[in-house]
Amino acid sequence: MCRLLGYLGQPISLDRLLNQPEHSLIVQSYQPREMTSGVVNADGFGIGWYHSTAETDPFIYKNILPIWSDINLPELSGYIQSGCILANIRSATAGQPVDLSNCQPFKHGRLLFTHNGFIENFRQTLYRPIRDRLNDTAYQLIQGSTDSEHIFALFIHHLQTRSNAHSPQQPANIAQITAALKDTIHSLNHLANSNPTKISANLIISNGRELVATRYSLGATPPTLYWLSHHNSFPHSAIIASEPLFIGDWHLCAPQSFLTITENMETHVLPI
Repeated sequence: MCRLLGYLGQPISLDRLLNQPEHSLIVQSYQPREMTSGVVNADGFGIGWYHSTAETDPFIYKNILPIWSDINLPELSGYIQSGCILANIRSATAGQPVDLSNCQPFKHGRLLFTHNGFIENFRQTLYRPIRDRLNDTAYQLIQGSTDSEHIFALFIHHLQTRSNAHSPQQPANIAQITAALKDTIHSLNHLANSNPTKISANLIISNGRELVATRYSLGATPPTLYWLSHHNSFPHSAIIASEPLFIGDWHLCAPQSFLTITENMETHVLPI
């Protein structure tokens, strides 16, 4: 079970989120408090961010090392600044290889995606059914073997289907992302009814200006997901995290819900 993080707001250094908080993502990698399976998140990590001023595709830094042992990260995270950041520390499912292709976040054009959860017995249940649903663009996106990347490909498939060959150079807006995410959840439910399995899918997706997240499960307890906005230390900003990073007015997302955060820091929680 992974831990994930999303940030939207005023540009800050990556270090402000990854290392400085008392229960930072680095601390969560070796001392998580609310994981429902696994003990540590030591099977690699990834950080995705958008340029703080230029309109470019997002950047990603990944490593198969535990996040606490990457000697390059302190230098990078103290230098890089961004107003939109996604990060993931990985606890690999037994039998899944620990390599860069399986580290999150994943990206397509201007979109970043990260997932915390699982599809139970993925290779025996939904691996082939998901692939059989994908258009060619979404299918070709898959480089690794995780259920997470297949969920991302399914999302891209539905996004393109809704927007009639959506161009990755024209980022989808929050309404398009939310609609495609609903389609993705409905597809997972339908496939799981035909191929009985348990699913949990806490997701964060960004276009660089907005965040959309889910706390969702089928036949399982969903992992925890919290959000906080306009904290004194992070004014005009919002954070989504698997576990609170520090003491503050964190809100626990209800199970089976969407969380959207707009450019203006408007936060909405809606049922799936």
